[in-house]
Amino acid sequence: MKKKQKFKSYILKLLTKKKQNDFNIKLSKKVLMLRYDRIGDMIITTPVFRELKREYPNIEINVLASKTNAIILKNNPYIDNIYHNSKNNLLLDLPALFRLRSQKIDVCFEFDHSVVRHAIIRLIIIKPKKIISVEKQGRYGVSGSSMKIYDHYTDKLKDAHFRDIWLNTLKPFDINPVSNKYDIFLDKEHENRANTYLKKYRSKLLIGINLKGAVKGKKILYQELSEICKGLFEINNNIQIIIIYEPNKSQDVNKEINSMNLDYVSESYRTNSILDASALIKNLDIVISPDTAITHIASAFNKPIISIHENNHDSYNLFAPCSDINRTIFSNSKNSLEGFSVGELLIAARELIRLFKTE
Repeated sequence: MKKKQKFKSYILKLLTKKKQNDFNIKLSKKVLMLRYDRIGDMIITTPVFRELKREYPNIEINVLASKTNAIILKNNPYIDNIYHNSKNNLLLDLPALFRLRSQKIDVCFEFDHSVVRHAIIRLIIIKPKKIISVEKQGRYGVSGSSMKIYDHYTDKLKDAHFRDIWLNTLKPFDINPVSNKYDIFLDKEHENRANTYLKKYRSKLLIGINLKGAVKGKKILYQELSEICKGLFEINNNIQIIIIYEPNKSQDVNKEINSMNLDYVSESYRTNSILDASALIKNLDIVISPDTAITHIASAFNKPIISIHENNHDSYNLFAPCSDINRTIFSNSKNSLEGFSVGELLIAARELIRLFKTE
């Protein structure tokens, strides 16, 4: 095992060797952001794009995104070019990576806080003049600081949200961010669809409940959903609860809602994309969710949020909701939402509804 680790350590050191150059990053004309992971990560990174463009309006911002999270960048005025990437298939990604290499990228931002082999390989192929990353944890016996491929490491601020950790990567450009708010730009088509659907509920307090997160174990069970809905109605009988769900779960959700037989609970319209869901969330009054991506969307529109989170405060600090009004209920488990308290959630809901009514 030690021989295997030593071999991996040797290969990693060899791969990350780089001849240093004296290029001044403040003279950059083209930058590239590596962000080919989840939807929530892309949302949290949007302040970086905006703040860089604000300070350097003539810089060209390129993003290497996944096919899943690239949609978050639709209509974003701070992004010049989007390239699609799949971290699980380097062979298929080679044409895009070599196109980026031909662009002669000045600076690349790699946001991962640990050593990631697929990111290193992509950086080697793209060959930017300078690479900025977050301070990294070591791997295979190689410390982050010993990998010469990275030119600038920025501090991974203690107990900070990833939003601010990633904004800190702008420090080598001497940028002090003006705002750390998220950006999501919607089409009129998305806005109109949400407004048409919600028109019949305009006199109601609109509460959206998202049922499931992207990570296994992060979901509200149907029994818990029934308790939550009935409890919310006891707090305020002038509500309409909109159930937000994955499009492929429509049949199951419809069956459960019908079995509850509560006229103040309805399923959302079929959302064909995350921007469809975003337009709906933008028009709700309160959002309840076990999914961090949905809480980030709600945060982008500064919606009051109740998030349900596994009992892992380190993870929570990194991905917490950022709306002005938010509450979080923690489960008993470090890896799932098992054992979260519906009673605590309803206490938080009562508080938010009271705050909402006094605005």
